[in-house]
Amino acid sequence: MGQLDFSAFEHEGWERVAQAYHTYFGDLTAQSNHAMLETLCTPRGARFLDVACGPGYLAAAAARCGANVAGVDFSVAMVDKARRVFPGLEFRVGDAEDLPFPDESFAAVGISFALLHFPHPERALAEAFRVLQPNGRIAFTVWATPNKAVGFGMVLKAIEEHGTTDVPVPPGPPFFRFSDWQESRRVLLDAGFVQPGVRELDLTLVLRAPDTPFHALIRGGVRFAALLNAQTPAALASIERAVAHDAEAFRGDAGELRLPMGCVLASAVKT
Repeated sequence: MGQLDFSAFEHEGWERVAQAYHTYFGDLTAQSNHAMLETLCTPRGARFLDVACGPGYLAAAAARCGANVAGVDFSVAMVDKARRVFPGLEFRVGDAEDLPFPDESFAAVGISFALLHFPHPERALAEAFRVLQPNGRIAFTVWATPNKAVGFGMVLKAIEEHGTTDVPVPPGPPFFRFSDWQESRRVLLDAGFVQPGVRELDLTLVLRAPDTPFHALIRGGVRFAALLNAQTPAALASIERAVAHDAEAFRGDAGELRLPMGCVLASAVKT
């Protein structure tokens, strides 16, 4: 299987899980919006592009700060969700690796937790560079390594101990490739950007009983869901039990799970 298969796999997956992603990961990913928008320094009234916008959280946050926003996503279901949740904002269907916008049409581009899902991340960054105006800024978030993005780490540990990671999922870029600060800097420089900066943010995944990270990922993810659904029924049941056991260490006083989900925020400038 090649990159075309991976792209089709991701597309089909996000068309299917738009509502579940909103339910499980909406509040989590939105926790990084303020830091990203501060990093981008987008002036009021300036054009802002939310690439792979999903349900539109980042675009809406930028609009609340006074930006003139547009959001683009390859998933029709995600764009429909964004239009319902944030009516009045501009959302359209389009490919991050072939953006439907003219050269130098935006002051800032944000990519929220999407770079790890692109078949060709370098192509998406080249497109972001193209549509940015001179002195425009880009920023992206990706998940930190599994020991810091605890919800992911917990599920991966359970799969390795009770199942197998050798499953027929279309090959794509490594999920945690850009968790490496140096790799995030390098890919921005290679795309033509300057002044790359990278830092980590502390986010928290909040889940209420009976949900654990197992349920969030099997229902609201794509690659993790495929990995889990490829297990034998016995292995899947063992994985679910193992995650439930490990998650109890993060049970708060109010009864909900509060899991650390660190992320990497990278940014740069187009000269």
